[in-house]
Amino acid sequence: MADLIRDELREVGFTEVIAVLKDGSAPRSGAGAAEAGPQTAASTSIMKHFTASERSQASELASAASHGESLRAASAAGVKGKARGGARATTARPSVAQAEGPLYYPNLGLVLGVVDQAGLAALRNDSAVDAVLGTPTISLIRPTNASAARLTAQHTWGIEAMNVPRLWSQGLTGKGVLVAHLDTGADGKHPALRAAIAHFAEFDALGRQVQPAPAPFDSDDHGTHTAGTIAGRPVRGRHIGVAPGASLASAVVIEGGRVIARILGGMDWAIGNGARIISMSLGLRGFVNDFLRLTQILRVRGVLPVMAVGNEGPGTSRSPGNYVEALSVGAHDRRWSVANFSSSQRFTRRKDPVVPDLVGPGVDVISAKPRSGYQLMSGTSMATPHVAGLAALLMEAKPEAAIDDIERAIFKSCEVKSGMIVERVNRGAPDAVRALSLL
Repeated sequence: MADLIRDELREVGFTEVIAVLKDGSAPRSGAGAAEAGPQTAASTSIMKHFTASERSQASELASAASHGESLRAASAAGVKGKARGGARATTARPSVAQAEGPLYYPNLGLVLGVVDQAGLAALRNDSAVDAVLGTPTISLIRPTNASAARLTAQHTWGIEAMNVPRLWSQGLTGKGVLVAHLDTGADGKHPALRAAIAHFAEFDALGRQVQPAPAPFDSDDHGTHTAGTIAGRPVRGRHIGVAPGASLASAVVIEGGRVIARILGGMDWAIGNGARIISMSLGLRGFVNDFLRLTQILRVRGVLPVMAVGNEGPGTSRSPGNYVEALSVGAHDRRWSVANFSSSQRFTRRKDPVVPDLVGPGVDVISAKPRSGYQLMSGTSMATPHVAGLAALLMEAKPEAAIDDIERAIFKSCEVKSGMIVERVNRGAPDAVRALSLL
């Protein structure tokens, strides 16, 4: 995204960048996760390369907050200022100076901040910096349809399609595995999720973690649906969750506000809590390599990134779901046909040239709805949590297995069903029983 950095510097005079520290090294300023603030002479030289501008998004947001506006990032559903289903959480209003400070993510080994032309040149020449990345805006991969639904079957069709109940019969539920769920949050009062959320965080419009942590809530309805598919507990004998014994580290990171800061904050927080899988249904349309280092860092930290490929159809994909390092997921329906909306694309790279890596159940999927009840949604966002849940089952079965082993077993379990086109589904649809045997 060199063009973005260059164009913003030329037209605006500053730009926001991510500095990747060599060897995951950290500034010596003592800053904690996603902290901002004034730096001292004792801090590492990298911090002095960042600048401040009253016209930056962070400064504008802080200025609005100083005039009484909420720092909650309003979602498309219009939730503002109050945690749905939970107590209102608060953070001290930052001054504009505090908002402009760089944010440090110790578990990722990254610093996010604003630079001018001189600062950018200094960062690129600093021996502590491995790379400088741009920050294009990521958005939620929204479902193609949503409607109220009743849960009448013992298992959702997606759970059956992946052969998951046969793993349950062997005692595997994902117990002991923590899955990071970075989305619009999740309603912790829903009966399927009351016992599923082990950790919850909200990152405000500036990208700072809200303190004290609010009760688990959903700023939209997308997150409750995806969380339910990963680890929803059975309610009256009916199942929506692939890994009903797994635990969730769920965070509100999208949409609105300083999105990159919010997502980085969620990733850093999830790693700090010991998550082994990250499920994300968000991305930037097209191939943009600025977030490639993030997926590489996640894998080095032992975290499997499971990401939706997008809902824009053939010949399209979203970053970071289209990276080699991501386990990218497309969508099929209950008749094993690839969904018309499911993105797919071929690249010129030699390794893993076709995305998605596989397709999962993603059409007319029933899962949890905020406050109570269930709803039906379609999208690669619905397929992704199915695969994240499958990974959790396999991790419980073989806790010593590396994430590469888990991913390889899922890939080799896939089958291209009759009528599927490889260019649209790549390896095809996964099978839980075969995946376990391959481990």
